Amino acid sequence: MKQLASDAPARSFAERRTIDYIPDSERHGTPISQFTLWFGANLQITAIVTGALAVVLGGDVFWSLVGLCIGQMLGGIVMALHGAQGPKLGLPQMISSRVQFGVLGATLPLVLVCMMYVGFSAGGAVLAGQAIAQLSGVTPTVGVLLFAALVVISTVLGYRVIHGLGRAMTVVGIAAFAYLFARLLADHDVGALLSIRHFSPGSFLLAMSLSASWQIAYGPYVADYSRYLPRSTSAVGTFGAVWLGSVLGSQASMTFGVFAAALAGHAFAGHEVAFVVGLGGGGAAAVLLYFAIALGKLTATTLNAYGCVMSVATIATGLGGRRSISARARTASIVAMVVVVTWLALAGQHAFLKAFSSFILFLLAFFTPWSAINLVDYYCVTKERYDVPALYDPDGRYGRWNVAGIAVYVIGVLVQMPFIATSFYTGPLVDAIGGADISWIVGLAVPALLYYVAARRSLARVPATLILPAATAAETTGADTAAVDTAAVDTAAVDTAAVDTANQRPIVGAAEESHG
Repeated sequence: MKQLASDAPARSFAERRTIDYIPDSERHGTPISQFTLWFGANLQITAIVTGALAVVLGGDVFWSLVGLCIGQMLGGIVMALHGAQGPKLGLPQMISSRVQFGVLGATLPLVLVCMMYVGFSAGGAVLAGQAIAQLSGVTPTVGVLLFAALVVISTVLGYRVIHGLGRAMTVVGIAAFAYLFARLLADHDVGALLSIRHFSPGSFLLAMSLSASWQIAYGPYVADYSRYLPRSTSAVGTFGAVWLGSVLGSQASMTFGVFAAALAGHAFAGHEVAFVVGLGGGGAAAVLLYFAIALGKLTATTLNAYGCVMSVATIATGLGGRRSISARARTASIVAMVVVVTWLALAGQHAFLKAFSSFILFLLAFFTPWSAINLVDYYCVTKERYDVPALYDPDGRYGRWNVAGIAVYVIGVLVQMPFIATSFYTGPLVDAIGGADISWIVGLAVPALLYYVAARRSLARVPATLILPAATAAETTGADTAAVDTAAVDTAAVDTAAVDTANQRPIVGAAEESHG
C-alpha cells in the first residue's frame, strides 16, 4: 500500500485531492455553502424538463405539483442524510461503500454510478448546447462542444470552483426564475390550470417518483461537496442546508416545468430551451435566460464530472491497492468522461425528452437500494464509527468482498422489478396497482430491513469509535506522529496508542470491537 500524499496547501485554488482523507488544515466553509450549491444546482433546465414530464405523461397541473413536492421532500431526506456524512468522515461519498460492500465489492455500485453521471451529463449537454447556440449564434453541435470544454476546465479546478458556480447560479437563477414566474402569472391564467383537478393514483405516484428519483440520484456524490467542511460542523446544520437548498431549488424548477408543459402541450418536447426562453420574451431578458440555462447546466454537469472522477478513483485504487490517483490520471478521467458525454449528446440530441424520461425513472432501481444500505449502515449499524484507514486496505477490517452487503443490494434491485413502469420495461404488477410506479418505495424499505438484520450479525467489524488517519491525529493534537487523536479514537477503548506506520492507522486490540 502506498502512503498518503503530503498535504496540499489549504488555500490552493486548484484542487489536488481525490479520494484521500481531508485533514483539518484544509477544512473550510460553513453549511450555507451547501445551501447555495444545491439551490443553484437545481435551478436548471433539466429540473424544468423533469417537472414537465409529470404533465407530458398524463398528470394534471394541481396533483402533479402536489406529487412532485411530496416526492421532493421524501427523496431530499435520503439525499441530505448522505450529505451530512461529509464533515464527519472527510471523504467522498462512494468510498464509504467499501464498508458495506468491501474494498473490491464496492466496484459494483460504482460502475452503475458512473453510468448515471454520464447519462445525466449527456442529457444536460443537449440542453446547454441549445442555450449556448442561441446565446452566441453558433450551431447546437458547436454549442455542445463549447459546453464540454467549460466542463473540463471547471472540473479540473475542482471543489472551490464548483462551490463558486453554485453561489453564482443561486444569484443568476433567482433573478431568472423570478422573472419567468412574473411573466407566467402576468400573461397566462394559471388559476384556470390549477382548477382542473382529476386525481389519478398512477399519475400522482409518477410525479412523486420523478422528484424522488431526482433527489435520490444525487445521493452517490452529496458528501463529495461537504467533505471539506470542518469536523466540528453540525450534522443537523449540514443536513438542513443540503435538504432545504435541494428541495427548494428543484421544486421551483419543476413547478415552472409543470406550467410550461401544460401551456405548450406537444410544442414543448424537443424545443424545451426555446419554449422556456420564449415565455420570458426577447431582448436582454432572453440573453439572461439563455445565460442562466447554460450556467445552470455547467454547474450541474461539473458536479457529475467531478463525482465521476471520485468514482473512477475509488475503483482504480481499490483494484490497484493505492490510496489516491495522480493529478495526470485525474485529468485524464475528466477528459475521458466528458468525451463520452459529448458523443452521446451529439448522437441523441434530437430524441432527448423521451430517452431522458425513461432513464431518470429506471435509475431508481439501482440507487435506492444503495442509499438504503449506506444510510442504515452509517446511522443504525456502525453509528458513524468507521475505520477510515481500513477503507484503503483490501486485507483490512472491511475485506475485499462483503457478501452480505452485495447480496442485499442485488435483492434490493430485483425486488423492484415487478413495480417499475418505464417505456422500455414495465413490471408485471404495475397494471394491478393502477399503473403506478412504487418501485422506489420498495427499493428503500426492503434493502434497509434486510441489511440491518444481516449487518447486526457481524458487529465485530465495527470499531468502538471513529478512527481517522494517524497523520490527522498528529496534526490536530500537535503531538508526535505516533500519537492518536483523542477526538478520533477513544483511548479507553484502545489497547495501545501505537501506530501501524505501514497502514497509517492506530493499532487497536479486542476492546476496539463494537459493544453493540
